[in-house]
Amino acid sequence: MFLPTVQSSAPQNSAPADKPITVRSSKTSAQLAALDALDAGTEELKNGQYEKAIDDFKDAKLFDPSLLNARLYLATAYASGYVTASPSDDNRRSGELAVAEFQDVLRIDPRNLAVMDALGSLKFQMAAGSPLSTELLRESKSYFQNHIKLNPTDPPPHYRIGVIDWTLAFTSNSELRKTFRESEADPLPPSLRERYLADCGKTIQEGIDSLKEAISLLPDYDEAMAYLSLLYRRKADFVDNQSDRDTLIGMADDLVERVKEIKSKRAEQPAQPQAGPVE
Repeated sequence: MFLPTVQSSAPQNSAPADKPITVRSSKTSAQLAALDALDAGTEELKNGQYEKAIDDFKDAKLFDPSLLNARLYLATAYASGYVTASPSDDNRRSGELAVAEFQDVLRIDPRNLAVMDALGSLKFQMAAGSPLSTELLRESKSYFQNHIKLNPTDPPPHYRIGVIDWTLAFTSNSELRKTFRESEADPLPPSLRERYLADCGKTIQEGIDSLKEAISLLPDYDEAMAYLSLLYRRKADFVDNQSDRDTLIGMADDLVERVKEIKSKRAEQPAQPQAGPVE
């Protein structure tokens, strides 16, 4: 799952820190207690001790409500404990608590793109299950759309909208085929084709446009190409002549080959050396 990088008070050009860096001078006793709880929770979160980390982040938030990192880390800890599609009440509660904390951060910092993406990702995960929640998928999409309003040249939110639109289109297509006992390999019959177009035509075109935009911003975006291929196949299900269908299937196949080429070239590139620890 995508989770935000929590901002520290370190300068923007400094190396990432293992835990928040803060200046402790001129702090009240409550603020110092909040920082101590935040530091303890950060170590626990890093070691997978989610429950202990959550307790410390809650304490940090209580000691100093203005400490934004405490809220971000608390939301991240809740989200880290969420398991996609697990039906348990405790799991659902973890997801809801994470959403509430991230939304709280967004009310304080409404231009925080990382938190928008975290909410979009979490809502997408929470939509999984039987049946799939189309309402949560649309909520997920709204966060990525808000990201694009603030930064339209960022490729990932365009990609994520495409993935959501494919998920909606694929689910509707599968349900239609199952209900009317149509094979996945065959074109939809005219009556179902019209119904599918009415239900998903705009969604599919939005997804195609979003994925094309992601690729225009990042030309070797192979994940976006893979989902664009899948959406071309879904669009082929509602065109009304075989020639157009064949064209769309051909475009989908071409993208699959392009993805293979990109992955092959990437595999041939020497591994980039990892940066050592910052002294």
